[in-house]
Amino acid sequence: MTLPTPFPVARYRFDCIVEAPIYLPEYAGSTLRGAFGHALKRTACMTRERDCKTCPLYRSCPYPAIFAPPPPAEHHLQKFSEIPVPFIVEPPAWGGHQYATGEELSFHFVLVGRAHAQLPLVLYAWQRALEMGIGKGDGTAKLIQVSQILGDAETVIYNREEGKIKAHVAELPIFENTGDLQHVALHFDTPLRLQQNGRPMHPEELTARDLLVSLLRRIALISEFHVGQKLDVNFRELSEFTNEIDSEKNLVWQDWTRYSSRQKQEMTLGGAIGEWRLSGVLEPFLQLLQLGQWLHAGKNTSFGLGHYEIIE
Repeated sequence: MTLPTPFPVARYRFDCIVEAPIYLPEYAGSTLRGAFGHALKRTACMTRERDCKTCPLYRSCPYPAIFAPPPPAEHHLQKFSEIPVPFIVEPPAWGGHQYATGEELSFHFVLVGRAHAQLPLVLYAWQRALEMGIGKGDGTAKLIQVSQILGDAETVIYNREEGKIKAHVAELPIFENTGDLQHVALHFDTPLRLQQNGRPMHPEELTARDLLVSLLRRIALISEFHVGQKLDVNFRELSEFTNEIDSEKNLVWQDWTRYSSRQKQEMTLGGAIGEWRLSGVLEPFLQLLQLGQWLHAGKNTSFGLGHYEIIE
């Protein structure tokens, strides 16, 4: 299997100054994503239809293209009711926080594939979201600067004074392994939600196969729908390779609760966090594991869940 290289994905850090106190909950991924979605729709929507799917512009409007991409009418694998979104909100570190006036608020935002063409709209929507109000009490902030983050390197691509987005390469070089990789350690710092028969799997149930097959499927769909390139991959063969990989897990269950405005109720979305060591013939999965650090793994990734780093 070979991924598109370099892969069109970029991580940005948004630096803001709080203008009216902002309270963010224990985990702010859902709060920030919701504010972004509301602002994006107000900015991009022309018809003001309540249901995007009944709108005549459904398949051409940038709002659903970014926030709720229309699934293909037909597909050779299956009938899709939804497909992955081309963005991920990575909120501040775990723990509720009250941001006082004048304090700095920073968070990360990952953008994938063709969605980069809408970066000016994305930045403007974030500006509106911050100005309209976020969190309990609708605290507000001003977007000051946006930087592209790649490893230890930071490149400022936008600042409020200049008001223009600087040209930059929104790509991730894909590492090509030429050695015999047999050990890797992953650290999950936001809950990894993998499901079996619609039920979230707890740490003791998780296997290397669950993780790697889920990651392979997610990246394959993102590559097809948002990069425009189907992966040349033998799913059955790679799936069989996963049976030979051993796991050493130091994972615990982490719960968090969010309010769903769509379902009008609180929802508990827990998952596994901690360290997960894999050993065996890992070379076929190295690129997936590397890219997964940007694209996350499991369910509810648009909230920032399933984030990990390769630590060894």
